[in-house]
Formats: sequence, C-alpha cells, structure tokens
Amino acid sequence: MGITNGLKLPESFLGRVEDILAGRTEPAPARDAATVVVLRDHDEHGLQAFMLRRVRSMAFAPGAYVFPGGSVDPRDGEAALGWSGPSPAEWGKAFDADETLARELVCAAVRETFEETLVLLAGPTAETVVDDTRGDDWEADRQALLDRSQSFGGFLDRRGLVLRSDLLRPWAHWITPKIEPKRYDTRFFVAAMPAGQRARDVSTEADQVAWVRPAEAAERAARGEWMMLPPTVATLAELAEFETVADVLAAQREIVVYEPAAEIVDGDAYLVLPEDVARHYPQG
Repeated sequence: MGITNGLKLPESFLGRVEDILAGRTEPAPARDAATVVVLRDHDEHGLQAFMLRRVRSMAFAPGAYVFPGGSVDPRDGEAALGWSGPSPAEWGKAFDADETLARELVCAAVRETFEETLVLLAGPTAETVVDDTRGDDWEADRQALLDRSQSFGGFLDRRGLVLRSDLLRPWAHWITPKIEPKRYDTRFFVAAMPAGQRARDVSTEADQVAWVRPAEAAERAARGEWMMLPPTVATLAELAEFETVADVLAAQREIVVYEPAAEIVDGDAYLVLPEDVARHYPQG
C-alpha cells in the first residue's frame, strides 16, 4: 500500500531499519559537514549549478550527483584565520550553531569547495577575490589541504588571503537518517562563481562534473537518469524557482532542520520525507 511522502527503500535496508526502530542498534553519530551550491548565470541557459558525480567506490552515496562539500576538519575553527563578511556569531544564528561550530562550517564550506573544484571564495582584501586558481602552485596547495599537511588557516595566511564569508548565503540544513551507517549533519550554502575563476574537474572523489540548470538536474533525477539523495533534489527544485544568481543570493531563508525518518509498512521499509520536500522528489 505504500506510505504518504515515503520513498521505498531497498530490501537490504529492512533488517537495519527494524534494528534501529527496536533499539537493538545504535545510530551512527552524525559528523558536522558543509555543502556549497556554486552558481553562475549562463548567457544561453540561465541559472546553472555545478555538480559532481561521486565515484562508485565511495562508501557514502556512490554514483550520486552532489554539490561540493565534506566534513569539518577540527582545524577549520582556527581563530587566527583571516576573515571578512558576516561573523561566526552571525552564521551561528542562521544555522542554530555555536560560534565555534559556525566558524568551522563556513571554513569547511570554502575549503571543501576549493579542494573539489579549485573555486576559492577568498581574496587579498575584504573587497576582492582571487581571480585565477590555475597553476602548479595552486594544485600543490590543494593537495596539501587534502592530505591535511596544511590547515586551511595556514594556507590563507601564507598566501595573504582572507576568507570572504559575505560571498556565501545559508540555504538549508539536513541530517542523514539514522538508518544510514555513515551520517552527516550538513549545512547547505549557496555562492556565486567568482569572476575570473573556473570550476574544474579535480576531485578524486568524482568521475564526472557538470554545470546544469537546477530544473533540468531535478528532472533527470525524477526520470531516474541521475541518482541523487533527497536533500540534493529538494535544493535543486528550490533553486529552479529563481532566474539569476542575484535572485538566489537575495532570497530570505529560514533554515529548517530536516532529518528524514524510516518506517516499516506492510513489511517494507520506507524513508519518510517532510511534506514540502517530498513533493520535489520522485516517489515509488
């Protein structure tokens, strides 16, 4: 019979859902993470978002189309980090987080975007942004961030750069369902592609990248052509309502925490989505 706002889960999930619901299995802790939807205005196609397809060997969401992002590095909270724009306290209010976590989330958002795309939301001054990140020296810095031999704060300090938190906007907050063995407490950001920079296919965690209209990407997911998790589809569907990057950045957002829950109905496991999210997602 199914369930309203429910996504039917593969049969392999049934035992874990039963164990979680019965209290026999403790849910995995959710790691703090940040995701950034990098946007641009295209002369022919209009508003576009940058997406990556995760390699199929990944433990979490293999083969899924996602936005750049990843887990917080404890060093992301370094207080000496060069910073301009809204303060960590202001970001904390937007995302219901304490000041330390807010600083870590914003830094993780900028760091992960650079690591996965070479797009860097930082500049020499509070009013400027790096205009080009191509070259062997930038790639060496990216690798040093990836292997954690260099902290993000150290990277910015050595290059004389400040993080431009004003180039980001808060968009959403999703927590991975308790039934997943790997879980993330993820804040979603949006940002405009900086002039002069290019998003590149540099992430070893992705095997394909694309600039795509949000509506087109959501439609591909609905048709089963592109695999995506519900937060990605919901975000794309929301962005499809805007015509330009400026419209997105000007949007007033009230951040609601979404954490889909699992239920068992007639012997089948379902993931139950909030009603305003389920309408954006293909159900079956």
